[in-house]
Amino acid sequence: MAELHDLTALEQAEEIRTGELSPVELTEHYLTRIERLDDTLGAFLTRTPEIARKQAAEAESEAVAARRQGSALPPLHGVPVPVKDLSQVAGVRCTMGSAALADYVPEIDDHITAALRRAGTILLGKTNTPEFGLPCYTENALAPPARTPWDLERSAGGSSGGAAAAVAGGLAPVAQGSDGGGSIRIPASACGLYGIKPSRGRVSDGPLLHDVTGLSTSGPLARTVADAAALLDVMAGTLPGDPYAAPSLPPGETFAGQVRRDPGRLRIAVLDQAPLPDVEVHPDCRTAVAETAALLGELGHHAEELTFPVDDRILHAFTRAWSVMAAIRPVPPEGEELLMPLTRYLRARGREVPGTDLATSLYAFRALAQTVADDLMPPGTGYDVILSPTLAAPPHPVGALRDDDDPQAEFAAVGRFTPFTALSNITGQPAVSVPLHWNAEGLPIGVMLAGRYGDEATLIALSAQLEAARPWAHRKPMMW
Repeated sequence: MAELHDLTALEQAEEIRTGELSPVELTEHYLTRIERLDDTLGAFLTRTPEIARKQAAEAESEAVAARRQGSALPPLHGVPVPVKDLSQVAGVRCTMGSAALADYVPEIDDHITAALRRAGTILLGKTNTPEFGLPCYTENALAPPARTPWDLERSAGGSSGGAAAAVAGGLAPVAQGSDGGGSIRIPASACGLYGIKPSRGRVSDGPLLHDVTGLSTSGPLARTVADAAALLDVMAGTLPGDPYAAPSLPPGETFAGQVRRDPGRLRIAVLDQAPLPDVEVHPDCRTAVAETAALLGELGHHAEELTFPVDDRILHAFTRAWSVMAAIRPVPPEGEELLMPLTRYLRARGREVPGTDLATSLYAFRALAQTVADDLMPPGTGYDVILSPTLAAPPHPVGALRDDDDPQAEFAAVGRFTPFTALSNITGQPAVSVPLHWNAEGLPIGVMLAGRYGDEATLIALSAQLEAARPWAHRKPMMW
């Protein structure tokens, strides 16, 4: 018999609108599952049952009034959406995965949190993240590691690992994540989910702790393309003070509406060689790309192989910017000794980066973005989409990437595991991880689609076409 968490987020919202389901009932269902399963999955750093129950009661009252008055509700009204613990929620502790900030309670919402409030969603809690979101696994000194429910010995990835574990384990229908170098797409791949890293400037990251490099953005994690698109509609929008603004959809259109759109015949570049030296791509990841390319051909698209020149200069530029961002994270003086070894290593490295070197790195980012826009993906004549593995290997065992004794070696290992994802953060392009493949061990292997800057619509339409051709929502992990 189907349970409430078997429903998609949009199905839950529809039943709330019609009165078949109460937000209170739905929230209690998820709170019960969190209480029972979260110690194993490591999805949450902070649970907020009191806030969730209060918001659910308010959402129910609003839904009753809307039915009585015949008025519309937001598309995800009454649906639980947890927030990653890198984003601030007024009155709820925000640790950023760090013991140094274990007691920090912000007084204001981040813009992304305010958007979720306005949409009538329910806050179940703050999801697990590694310290400051720096590595691609989710392990810290505050909570159990986030694990993929497909194999509890393996990591859920990071840095939105808690968000992905929550959705894949049925502890939330969808979740907000953030992505500065792959942090939505990496856990989406490890947990068998669909994740969207939006274009730079699609989602406001204010009002505090702006990422001045332009690498990071918030985005959705979901089990279906339609759910992710609906949550992106909630998140999208720019506000005064934002340094970037992605092109808007045509008037009257939504990202949710793109799910029903025919993407047309697309020209797709297939990249299965890592653009970095000394990186071996696992056969499972190559197989996932090859099968996806074949499926795209069956759907009428033109897919052809693409080879990027192997060059580590952009990696060095990314490392410099990433280190500087780690160095400027606000940490109280007494908290420095509580930081993880990798964090201390990156902060020390970032403090040594001259301003001219940081500026040169940011210039390299813009130059790469211009090259992609002008030479690789110009409208009308270039590629519409780039297909690649999301990761270079299947999900790693918990702890396999972490090396407290040698954080420099750890950071290098992180780069070898994630050689494809950061390119879209550097260029500002939208990119998605699509769960089309599972290997012989039953582990999810995601593939990544990257589109032109500002063109999430094509990625969503193409993803929905792939989902219809090879559905994945029927797959359930062991903890479902």
